[in-house]
Order: sequence, then structure tokens, then C-alpha cells
Amino acid sequence: MTKREFTVRLGGMLSGLPKRDIDERISFYCEMIDDKIEDGMSEEEAVANLGSIEDIAAEIREGVPLVNLVKEKIKPKRGLAAWEIVLLVLGSPIWLSLIVAAVAVVFSLYAVLWSAVLSLWAVFVSLAAVGVAGTIAGVILIFTDGVLTGLVLISGSLVSAGISILAFYGCRAASVGAFYLTKNSVPLAKRMLTKKGEVNV
Repeated sequence: MTKREFTVRLGGMLSGLPKRDIDERISFYCEMIDDKIEDGMSEEEAVANLGSIEDIAAEIREGVPLVNLVKEKIKPKRGLAAWEIVLLVLGSPIWLSLIVAAVAVVFSLYAVLWSAVLSLWAVFVSLAAVGVAGTIAGVILIFTDGVLTGLVLISGSLVSAGISILAFYGCRAASVGAFYLTKNSVPLAKRMLTKKGEVNV
């Protein structure tokens, strides 16, 4: 693949990203290719030495900030007419409220998700504490108040400790799932804001 073919194909695969980001990245890779050619490689070898173009495009997409993608989507493609500006200003109480509400919903979803995870961990800690404290109290009761009462308390405490072990694995799975959802929400939003395309050369 020649440098021109590489740049055209990479540009096609990055369609949907802000033009400035695409131009910067293509310029960066062109310089890398030129440096490799100066070191004695042929143009095709220099391009091949960069690695898979699909991996390069994926890495670039991942590195573009979400804010840049949102700005690109909402940026008008042409100048606004006077009547459009007036409508935007008059409609601002409505569309601004909708934007604030959407942001609040997104943050509340994160808060609910992590609050549920924290609640599960609180249940685990409570069960474990009951297991330990109940066992100690049961041993004390055996020597002070009565064997039967102490044994009943120890039995209940051991059941609580057993449930806490199961709860620990459930809490850990919930934490991993919540972390996975949180981590992958930004790339998912990026994929929704951009369309992947490829230009054939």
C-alpha cells in the first residue's frame, strides 16, 4: 500500500470524527512514513511497518475526546440565518432545559448504579460483622448465661457468616459489571456519535 492509498483509506475509516483531528492524525502518520523512507525503507515497507490500518483507526477513534465529537455533531454545517438565531434564542428555555435534564438523567443513572453496588457491599459487611460479633457473643453466653442460648447464637452467627461469603462473590461480580458498564459507556457514546466508513482506493 502506498502512502497516498494509506492516507485516503485511513481518512475514510475516520469519517465522522472532527476534520481537525483527522488531519492531525493523517499528518502524523505521513511524517512517520516519510521518516521511515528516509531511513532506507521503500514506501510500501514504511506503510506496512506502521501495522494494521484497522488497529490504527481504532486507536485514533479511542483517543479522540468525547467533547470533540459532541462539538462536531452540534456544530452547524452552514451559517445560521437571522430567523434561525431568533428561534434558537426564543426556544432556549425549552432546549436548554432538555439538555440539562438529559445530563441529569445520565448522571443519575451512574449514581443509581454505583449506589446499588455500595448497598450490596454494605449488606456483605453487615452479614460478616454479625457473623463475627455473634460468634464472640455466643461464646461469652456459653460461659455466663447458658449453654443453649450461646449455641443458638453461635449457630445463627455461622449461618450469617456463610451467607456473607456468598454475598462477597455477588458483590464482587456486581462491582466488576458496574465497572465494565461505566468503562464502556464512553466508547459506546463515541461509536454512536461517529459512523465508521471506509473509502476504497
